[in-house]
Amino acid sequence: MKPILSLLVMASLSVSSFAQDAVFQNFKYTGNESRFAKNIDTSKEYYNPVLAGFYPDPSLCRKGDTYYLVNSSFSFYPGVPLSTSKDLIHWKPAGYVLNRESQLPLTRQNISGGIFAPAISYNEKNKTFYMITTNVGAGNFFVKSKDPEKGWSDPIYLPKVNGIDPSFFFDKDGKGYIVHNGPVTGKQEYEGQRAIRLFEFDVKGDSIKGDFTEIVRGGTHVQKNPIWIEGPHLFRVGKYYYLMCAEGGTCDWHSEVIFRAKSPKGPWEECPDNPILTQRTGLDPNRPDIVTSAGHADIVQSKEGDWWAVFLGCRPYQDDFYNTGRDTYLLPVTWKNGWPIIQPKNTAIPAVSKMTKWQEKLSAGLKNQGEFSGNFSYEDKFDGESLNQRWMFLRNPSAFWKTSAEGLVISPKHAKINEKESPSVIFTRQQHTNFTAETTVRFAPTSEKTQAGLVLMQKEDHNFVFVKTLRAGKPVLVLERAERGNAVIASTELTGVHAAGNEPLRLKVVGNGRYYDFYYAEGNADYQLLAKGVDAVNLSTHQSGGFIGAVIGLYAVK
Repeated sequence: MKPILSLLVMASLSVSSFAQDAVFQNFKYTGNESRFAKNIDTSKEYYNPVLAGFYPDPSLCRKGDTYYLVNSSFSFYPGVPLSTSKDLIHWKPAGYVLNRESQLPLTRQNISGGIFAPAISYNEKNKTFYMITTNVGAGNFFVKSKDPEKGWSDPIYLPKVNGIDPSFFFDKDGKGYIVHNGPVTGKQEYEGQRAIRLFEFDVKGDSIKGDFTEIVRGGTHVQKNPIWIEGPHLFRVGKYYYLMCAEGGTCDWHSEVIFRAKSPKGPWEECPDNPILTQRTGLDPNRPDIVTSAGHADIVQSKEGDWWAVFLGCRPYQDDFYNTGRDTYLLPVTWKNGWPIIQPKNTAIPAVSKMTKWQEKLSAGLKNQGEFSGNFSYEDKFDGESLNQRWMFLRNPSAFWKTSAEGLVISPKHAKINEKESPSVIFTRQQHTNFTAETTVRFAPTSEKTQAGLVLMQKEDHNFVFVKTLRAGKPVLVLERAERGNAVIASTELTGVHAAGNEPLRLKVVGNGRYYDFYYAEGNADYQLLAKGVDAVNLSTHQSGGFIGAVIGLYAVK
């Protein structure tokens, strides 16, 4: 897998060594979810989701035989993970679109702020890729590149775009357009009413031309007073332009709808089969391998001529509770009477889907070159020059870390994870409902404020902190839960001979849907249970009101 974060490597090598440095010797992760344990023919079938665990708001495009996919990153840094594929099923990480602070200012933004709904497009006329998005704290902007894996421009801001979810469309004649979600013109008739706006775009001048045209007001007629028409994508097939949008909010009423017209400005005709994708009605709530909240789709035509859609969905362990966030799913698109259909009404999104013949031919030589789908395990020993792409920072990081022969060295900062600062922690995703995560840390706390260990986080006020620290001058292990208020769930005094020093302490978390078990071991001793069956509903996207999936962090604070 391609290493990332080289921009921080040189700075990180100069990190001063403090007495309270935390050294994480390794990190192990194992997924064990029944959804991914089926006996399938991997040469002809594939699992959905294709990108599991906090890969929301997918957008994709194609150049030649290569597909490029981006996802939202909110207030994590670097921003907008980029993945590539030859068959739309097997993906590999290809860096980040926004990998320097000039592209991605995140100071004091909420964890669910930052980057919303990036959209990637390829303009065949000028052989250029464009990624356009919303930075909640800075506005709407785009960046561009001739080679997405080698870097992108500084942002070009678009102050005329008032709203979220912008997306480019480049027509056959070279004209450019931007569609986005915005407020309705005039008075809003009901709560949640939004509009889709269209701007013409000057490709040569990298700027918007004139004022917007409101092309959709409110949404479709499937539902009275439809809410949150958003995530628009404009594309062309034959004589028709198609406008595909998400609708109904991002929870269990989420859906995808589509319109068509003979001009980008309309008038727009609504698909009689809308929504063309949803899981909100007509399904058994107790169905196996349940997926909810399907929507926010993007569409692409393969080199072979067939059509495919990526979209977000969720894997709840109970009701509408899920700690894995919003995944990326892939399904073929069928056309009926000039309209695309992603998933027939009242049919469940399958856990296993069939490949086409062209995908079968490619699959023998392809595999996921990152941890994206299925049950997988990995271990990081942090002995390379940089961090694997799976690791992320919160907001714009300083040089608080370095890799070494001993592992990951974190020089603690004062910022805690419940503050709108950039704490000294690196994060990776919880990608399975059932999982095990463990680390070995060496840390000598010097006060009750200094601590190091594991964190599990959904929002600033929804998290777990599982750390070694001091209490009354004695070394202890503390498990604390935040859910709009902090509570100590369990603690124990560390009694080993070298407990107060920096001898190895092993920490392990085992997740089983809603409930997590927490274990520890001093030195080479066997694991002991600290807390069993801890309710982790506070890490649920639904419960917390956050947009991300649960993330697991290696954390230190002074």
